[in-house]
Amino acid sequence: MHAPLSPQAPAEALRATLAELVDGLPPRQAAQATARLIANYRGATPTDAPVLRDRSDVVAYAAYRMPATFEADRAALGALADAVPEWTPSGHTDIGGGTGAAVWAAADIWPDPADGAAPRPVTVLDWAEPALALGRELAARAPSAALREARWRRARIDAALDVPPAGLVTVSYVLGELTPADRTAVVDAAAGAGEAVAVVEPGTPDGYRRIIEARDRLIAAGFHIAAPCPHSAACPIEEGTDWCHFAARVSRSSLHRQVKGASLAWEDEKFSYVAATRFPPDPATARVVRRPQTRKGQVLLDLCRDTEELSRETVTKRQGPLYRAARDTAWGDPWPPREDPAP
Repeated sequence: MHAPLSPQAPAEALRATLAELVDGLPPRQAAQATARLIANYRGATPTDAPVLRDRSDVVAYAAYRMPATFEADRAALGALADAVPEWTPSGHTDIGGGTGAAVWAAADIWPDPADGAAPRPVTVLDWAEPALALGRELAARAPSAALREARWRRARIDAALDVPPAGLVTVSYVLGELTPADRTAVVDAAAGAGEAVAVVEPGTPDGYRRIIEARDRLIAAGFHIAAPCPHSAACPIEEGTDWCHFAARVSRSSLHRQVKGASLAWEDEKFSYVAATRFPPDPATARVVRRPQTRKGQVLLDLCRDTEELSRETVTKRQGPLYRAARDTAWGDPWPPREDPAP
């Protein structure tokens, strides 16, 4: 059994462990398995059996997709943490967690207690045993005690799912694999089990629609929207005209480059998400919902505001510190910065 990796951030530890796993898998086999699995996951029809069938499937797909899922989950959970800065989850249940990207992301956002207290309990639910097995293997080498002691439980992700109560419940890149009835039931089960719920989906029009459906269910269950929205009213985007999504920068592995025939060392993972809490959060006043446009002496910010509307704000060089803050602001960031620049 491998010893835990030396202390380092979960992101670096995860990349290192995945690289070691892929070293033992023939490149051609890994590329073929990944291409087939991507085709299955992009299908529009929910599957009635786990897509990940064996260890080769799981290793290939984890190496290809887990870093991107991790970065999207980390961005979503980071926005949740910003909206509830005094809150730390007492436990974490991840629905359909597969190899555990969301629990690795949570460990990065909320590290183990520094005072030696017991780490929060973590449970990962998934119906693919090969994915759970690899998740256990990866977690055994994690720098986080919460990950090393996590429980990996096989469970069918459907209307009959029993979700253990937890401070945080995540549903990450799962809803697209479910029937509409099961999606509704799983979101309702997450709401019934958690103090905070985060749902992450691909940043496509279909993924956004699933997020809006989940958002509506959470609000109906009494939750407050913490992120990305600055409010809990209806989304101001007119249906069919656009969709709310963000991007997370992901380092490409050699497998990424081989499968995609790509040369760049990075790519952007597009994702949509909603994070909500049973207790009142402190959401952003506004959220940057498109890439900022930097022009000579000004920055254009497209914003979703707490006034329940979309608008564009132009920040000019004459505004001094606010202009410098705007130049450093990224797609998905709150606006203005949490700590307003000095006048």
